[in-house]
Amino acid sequence: MMLTYRYLHNLLFATVVATLLTGCGGDAPPVETPSNPFLAGLNEPIAYGDVTAEHVTAYGDIVLERSQEQLDAIKAVSDPTLYSVVVPFDDLSGELRKAMSNSWMLYWVSPDEATRKAGIENFQKLEAWSLGLYSDKALYEQLQAVAAAGGLPPVEEKLISDLLLAMQQTGVNLSAEDQARFKALNQEITDLTSQYSTNMNTHGLVLELDAEGADGIPETLTSRYATDDGTIAIPVIAANRGPVVDNATSEETRRSFTLMYANRAAEQNLEILDQLVAKRYELAQLMGFDSYADYTLSVKMAENPENVWDFLNKLTEATADKAVRDLDRLKAFRNKHSGISIAEPLSPWNLGYFHNELLKTEYGVDPEEVRQYLPLAPVLTGMMEIYQQLLGLEFRAVENPSVWHDSVELYEVYEDGKLIGRFYLDLFPRPDKESHFYGVPLTPGNQQPDGYEIPVAMLLDNFTPGSDELPSLVSHSELRTLFHEFGHIAASMAFNGKYAMQNGSLPDFAEAMSQLFENWIWDYDILKTFATHYDTGEVLPEETFNNMLAAKTLISGISAQGSVRLSMYDMELYDRYDPDNPVPTDQIWRNLAGKFAYSGYIDGTHPQAAWIHINTHPTYYYGYLWSRVYAQDMFTQFEANGLLDTDTGKRYLRLVLANGTQRPILDVVEEFLGRAPNNEAYIRSLGLEAAEAPVN
Repeated sequence: MMLTYRYLHNLLFATVVATLLTGCGGDAPPVETPSNPFLAGLNEPIAYGDVTAEHVTAYGDIVLERSQEQLDAIKAVSDPTLYSVVVPFDDLSGELRKAMSNSWMLYWVSPDEATRKAGIENFQKLEAWSLGLYSDKALYEQLQAVAAAGGLPPVEEKLISDLLLAMQQTGVNLSAEDQARFKALNQEITDLTSQYSTNMNTHGLVLELDAEGADGIPETLTSRYATDDGTIAIPVIAANRGPVVDNATSEETRRSFTLMYANRAAEQNLEILDQLVAKRYELAQLMGFDSYADYTLSVKMAENPENVWDFLNKLTEATADKAVRDLDRLKAFRNKHSGISIAEPLSPWNLGYFHNELLKTEYGVDPEEVRQYLPLAPVLTGMMEIYQQLLGLEFRAVENPSVWHDSVELYEVYEDGKLIGRFYLDLFPRPDKESHFYGVPLTPGNQQPDGYEIPVAMLLDNFTPGSDELPSLVSHSELRTLFHEFGHIAASMAFNGKYAMQNGSLPDFAEAMSQLFENWIWDYDILKTFATHYDTGEVLPEETFNNMLAAKTLISGISAQGSVRLSMYDMELYDRYDPDNPVPTDQIWRNLAGKFAYSGYIDGTHPQAAWIHINTHPTYYYGYLWSRVYAQDMFTQFEANGLLDTDTGKRYLRLVLANGTQRPILDVVEEFLGRAPNNEAYIRSLGLEAAEAPVN
């Protein structure tokens, strides 16, 4: 199953509620201001190709100096008003967020080790200052005074309410002693998450195969990793997991890759995870909450752990019969073609393989053949044309942009001839680059004194690059990921509100905005506009597509329960931790196994050691399921009006994508739907009839 990864949205809450990525400290020599690429004028693109580690460090120092001056001025205001306190504070926050995002981004993608290191250090430095900012009692009192005066428009009233809540979540009302402990815990958590992430991204595991062991694996992969001595050395990374485990004819190859993948960084990160869970629990207790989940969920749509558990338990029940039928179907197929008794368990390293073989044998669908109809270049063009037509936007490629790697592309976004945003595409893996898939915001849209600062974002992907023999080809599953992550880019570009702090969404709704766009790849009239064979130019046959559609929900029960299981694991870590009797993190997997038709856990493996969500985004994973209920419900409007209906698309852009946190999310969704949301479309998407799963 191809995972889609969280949009790094709303850094306001990400900074003050959750700890993200950072590293160790250190000072670099200053760089003269005029030469620093980060200090470009309003809406001038940063010359990333000229950025050095020294620039990154100096930029952080400059932003901190300016921010401190702005903060001092805000706190000195004798008559707190919207324009004397809130507007300058939003300006401060926007610049801080921009600096943090760029530092973080360069840690993930820069080919230069010194620049990556400077990015981590700069993020840490900025984050530490930000924690102090949001726990500043004098600032809090200024904002309280503005709120108490009343008479504010709804958008501004919500902005201040959200700000006050964010500051409360960051310990502004704690005693000096407890506030110092809060900051110390956050710093300790920050250091641990950085260590965990570095270990996860630099584990270096490689599966070495001979020709027999590599049999069945797509040639696009084996040729790329062929060595001079005739062996094939395949890195154990997410991009290679499906091609190997779903296709290798050797069970030992499938087993070896699966075990290696599930043990990445285990030696270092299991202990780190134990420390993270304990420290996050202590932080929550300090803040007066029963658990870390209770603390973080209090500012999300779900509101509290009870609502999340209720949602997950009901979804488990609603999908139980379908999951059993899915498993029986796969085991019956295995018995028919391999002679293995139905009574024998289906090993996790065989699930994808037999699903793949069933697709080929009984549905006439070979995912690797479908891949040949999805060369990345025309896929990208086709996808962007769909987004442009649907949302009424225009994307223009920038020639010879200044970027951090020569494979990176830059586009400008126009609406009615007006520049409204920019986005970068960083599509392929390389050494030391972050290995997953994200939409990454870099600059929040916001009103400046000298004009509107347009939003900037980056699409970070890791598709298999092309070779001399073949272009880059994506699977249909990867196509879904591409449409999903680009939905996050669209959401970034759509925002045109006044305030930087309102650019984003609540974590358990953010995925809905992009999950909706995954539906476009399941319409043949859409797909045939760009799905053409890389060699012959033939359009993907409609018969093949219809077979794919028929098999779409083949293992939807297992897949849904797999997501529930991961969500429950996340919640077990952070909602049911007992410091006096902590349950080993491996035992939690075993405890969950009996709740589902298919557990997926392998004794002796430690997938929790290389799972970014529980490291940097705790109590988040349920949000993928929570969001999908809204996504499928909102998609009904496009089903009714047409998948390329620009009026519906523009309405979606203006009401939902552009909203951020300016209006309550449920109000926006209800206005778009013209009714209260429900779960009926989501249930149908799983191939189920009765709408028994929970409405959020």
